[in-house]
Amino acid sequence: MSEFLNLNELSLSSVAPMLSLVCFALFLLCVGVVKKDLNKGFYTAFCIIALLLNAGMIFDYHGLKSSFFDMLLVDGIAIISMLIMVLASALFIPLALTHRSYFEYEVHEYYALFLFMMAGFEFMVSSQNLLFIFVGLETSSLALYTLIALHNKAKSIEAAIKYFTMGSLAAGFFAFGIALFYLVCGSIDLNVIGENIKSANLQNSLMLLLACVFIASAVGFKLSLIPFHTWVPDVYEGSNAPLAGYMSVVPKVAGFIVALRLFAMLNNSHIVWVHDSLYIIAVLTMTLANIMALVQIDVKRMLAFSSIAHAGFVFCTLVVHTHIAYVSLFYYWIMFLFANLGAFSMLWVARCDDKICWHKRFKHPYEKFSGLIKLLPSYAVIMAIFMVSLAGIPPFSVFLGKLVVIGAVIEAEHINLAIIMVINSAIAVYYYLKLIVYMFLKEPIVSDKSLYTQNASLALKVIVGFAVTATCISVFCSEYIIKFIQLYVSSSGF
Repeated sequence: MSEFLNLNELSLSSVAPMLSLVCFALFLLCVGVVKKDLNKGFYTAFCIIALLLNAGMIFDYHGLKSSFFDMLLVDGIAIISMLIMVLASALFIPLALTHRSYFEYEVHEYYALFLFMMAGFEFMVSSQNLLFIFVGLETSSLALYTLIALHNKAKSIEAAIKYFTMGSLAAGFFAFGIALFYLVCGSIDLNVIGENIKSANLQNSLMLLLACVFIASAVGFKLSLIPFHTWVPDVYEGSNAPLAGYMSVVPKVAGFIVALRLFAMLNNSHIVWVHDSLYIIAVLTMTLANIMALVQIDVKRMLAFSSIAHAGFVFCTLVVHTHIAYVSLFYYWIMFLFANLGAFSMLWVARCDDKICWHKRFKHPYEKFSGLIKLLPSYAVIMAIFMVSLAGIPPFSVFLGKLVVIGAVIEAEHINLAIIMVINSAIAVYYYLKLIVYMFLKEPIVSDKSLYTQNASLALKVIVGFAVTATCISVFCSEYIIKFIQLYVSSSGF
């Protein structure tokens, strides 16, 4: 047996963070069955402990580790992306501690599924083996579909079904892509695929083109790139606000790491059409998403389209394909994380659609926030800070992220692309400032300010306070964050 299976090659320490999350999730399932009267406070604290332990294990990695028979790769790229996902998750899970009771937060399965989802994301970013990535992708996706449906509303069920249907199609594309890569290159490891493409001069192979199209389509769905974005506004609208904010950050970080590894391999294999394809997709995603965001009448749907535009903006780093561009990719997501998750958290604080009907269909129309400065000045100011930051106005966090990304694009001499990015940033200012106009320049349509603070528990106030503080002071930490990211990206050879 030892001739065929060397246990030393498994290197269980390299999968310790993922296994810890799986074990915590299984423990939660068992505890929930045995002890049914535990409240959401226990489950939330348990998840935070699991995330802290997970972060400690991630920090304990030293150098590049290849294990599980070279299927798992824990390099600097994997480590920094896992840390970003853990940070976002630690900000997300306490949002369950609302004053009001919601079905999803009262059942232990929600928290177990959340940990399973995180384990899947970590598997995705820690491998160059397409099959391993596929397993992580499906683990996280199936858990996420269920988390959306657990909101227990008609629109939530509809959103989960739409997401599941589109996700199943993307999974099929990914599986076909894996099969075609194996057929053409005789491997499903990205490094080996790249070497075989160069050694056998397969750059113009039709089968290779089909494999790339299938895999890129699946990745495009995960990143909500145009034309694979159609699910985003409806799914975000049907999800509760914290989960929508979470989906706009963590799954995209995981998807970008897969895209980074895939397209870096294709670029290094001297496939000439890759650069042009990425260029077109990035420009279309930025531009069309911004145009669609302009005409939205619901704040949550506006934020959904804006998240697509931000994904297109960051996708430009893959077009550039340089070291500083990859550093700027991670930096941007850290800066975006605080402002975007904070904005969705503010929508969660103001969740009161069962008290008053703001709109026949939408829960967060712009009119809902009319004259908010007169009712709740602190709420209006905090929401304005998040909007100004997302618009890329200095000196807030997303402005710094955009500055670094555009700088990387200019350094790579993609001047036209940089101009398009600047124009799109200017377009985005309109729909972000539109909400500020409603809050500061319109008259209130209600007089009861308590409607806007239905969920404002201490936990939510702390999370929002942390998010707004990080959004404002990130300018002072920018240099240290970039050096921290460079340390890990350089260790990966990118």
